[in-house]
Amino acid sequence: MDSMDKKLLRLVQVDASLSVGELADRVGVSKSACWRRIQKLEQAGIIRRRVTLLDAARVGLGLTVFITLRTNQHNEAWAQRFRELVQGMAGVLEVYRLGGQLDYLVKAVVVDMADYDRLYQQLISADLSDVSASFVMEEIKATTVLPLT
Repeated sequence: MDSMDKKLLRLVQVDASLSVGELADRVGVSKSACWRRIQKLEQAGIIRRRVTLLDAARVGLGLTVFITLRTNQHNEAWAQRFRELVQGMAGVLEVYRLGGQLDYLVKAVVVDMADYDRLYQQLISADLSDVSASFVMEEIKATTVLPLT
């Protein structure tokens, strides 16, 4: 990945709706060269997908929650069942397996506390030893832009 690729990536991270022509103009290459670079970045898995980011509160998902999980089950069969469970859960945005005292961190968006309880009931079906939730009161910074230097 060279400096031209990084310029392209910085631009599309901020606005994926930019046309190939606009991108080419901004980085100083031809449209065809720009398109080839974008295709190469997609094939390499650097550009995973192009999406539209929504405002959760404006679509009725006003409560963001971070859920920490612990389990006594540290085997592949349990882990696979857990992966399948969270993959199918509406509202679960991100799930991370952690090192340290906690096993998993889950980020979810829900309508309200009753909707969180529905999500909680689904999670505890996974044979967890501890579930703790922290509810977001104010979003201070949220970005999807990776710092490419």
